[in-house]
Amino acid sequence: MDRSDMRESVRGLQRYYNPPVGGALRMDTNTNVLGSNPAAEAYLRGLRVDLNGYPNTYSDGLRDALAGLYGLQRENFVAGNGSDEVLNTILTAFAEPGRTVCTIPCPSYSLYSYFAALASGSLREAELTEDFQLDVDAMAGKGEEGRGVLIVPSPNNPTGNCFRRRDVEEILARHEGIVVLDEAYSEYAGQTMVDRVDEFDNLVVCKTFSKAYAMAALRVGYCASNLKVAGMLNDVKVPYSLNAVSEGAAIAAVGDQDFIRRSVGMVSEQRPRLSRKLKELGFEPYPSDANFILARSPIDHARLVEGMRERGVLIRDFGANRRTENCVRPTVGTEELNRVMTDAIEDVLAEERR
Repeated sequence: MDRSDMRESVRGLQRYYNPPVGGALRMDTNTNVLGSNPAAEAYLRGLRVDLNGYPNTYSDGLRDALAGLYGLQRENFVAGNGSDEVLNTILTAFAEPGRTVCTIPCPSYSLYSYFAALASGSLREAELTEDFQLDVDAMAGKGEEGRGVLIVPSPNNPTGNCFRRRDVEEILARHEGIVVLDEAYSEYAGQTMVDRVDEFDNLVVCKTFSKAYAMAALRVGYCASNLKVAGMLNDVKVPYSLNAVSEGAAIAAVGDQDFIRRSVGMVSEQRPRLSRKLKELGFEPYPSDANFILARSPIDHARLVEGMRERGVLIRDFGANRRTENCVRPTVGTEELNRVMTDAIEDVLAEERR
C-alpha cells in the first residue's frame, strides 16, 4: 500500500503541529495560562461515573446549560468532541464532494483546509486586506463559490484581530451558503454572535472550551445556529461523540463565569504590556483581540523559535507562511510568564548579535 491508495482529496495531508515538549514552557498553543478550569477540576475530583453506560446521545445537559447562558433553546446547539469535530460535521453536512467550495480567509487556521479535504470539497482562499480585514467581495463569492461553506474566524488565528461586524453581516446577507463564524477566542474579544443565530438563515457560530475555559484536555466544543440548521447538523454528527466525563465538566465550567472574567481580565491587562515589550525588542507586533500576538521577528523566525526551544520556551512559528513571513505567535501570559518568555527572547537576540 502507498499514498496512491488513499482517497485523492487527502493524499497531500500531513500531520498537525506536534513538537517535542519535554518540560518546556508552552506559549505556543494559546491555552489559558491561569491553569485548569477550577469548576471542572472540582467536578472531576468528586466524580462517580458509570463506565458501562453510554453518555447522553447529543449532550442534552450541556446544551441546556449553553441555552441558559445565551438565552436560546437546547435545539439551537450542537455539542461535539472539540470544535474541530463540529467544523468537520458542518463540512460533512454542507460540502458536496468534488463540487462545493469551502472558502477561508488567508491567512487563517491551518486545519480548515484539512477538514475541507476530509469532506472532499474544493478549497478557495480569499486574501485578507493589508490590515488583515475581510475583503467582502472576495469572501462572498459568486456562482458556485457563493453557495459553498464560508468560514470566518473572529478573532482570526494567527493574526489575532476581530473582523468588522458590518463586514460579517454583509457577507451573511450576500452569501447563499452556510457562513461559519469561528469564535474560538471570542471571550477575549468580548463579543459574540451566538445570541443572534435566529436572525440569520445561514449563520453557524462555533465555540470551544479549549481556550478561555481552560479545558483543552477534555475536548469540548459546540456550535449554535437557527433551529433548522442546528437540527440538520445534529442529524449528521456522530452520536455519543462527547464523553460523559467531558460533558459533566463542561456543564460545571459554564456555571463558573467568574473564572472566565478573571482570565479575560488578565489577558486584557497583559496583552498591551507584552506588545510594548516585543516592540522594544525590535519586533513588529500586530493588533490583537485574542490571547496571543502575531509579531514579525527582528531576526530569522526559525532561528528565534529554535533558540527559544533551547531555552525551554515554545512559541509558534508562522514565518514560512504566505502573508505572515518571518512572524511568530506567542501566547499572552501572566506578568511572570511573559517575563520568562521575553527574557529568553532577549537572550536569543543577544546571541545573534555576538
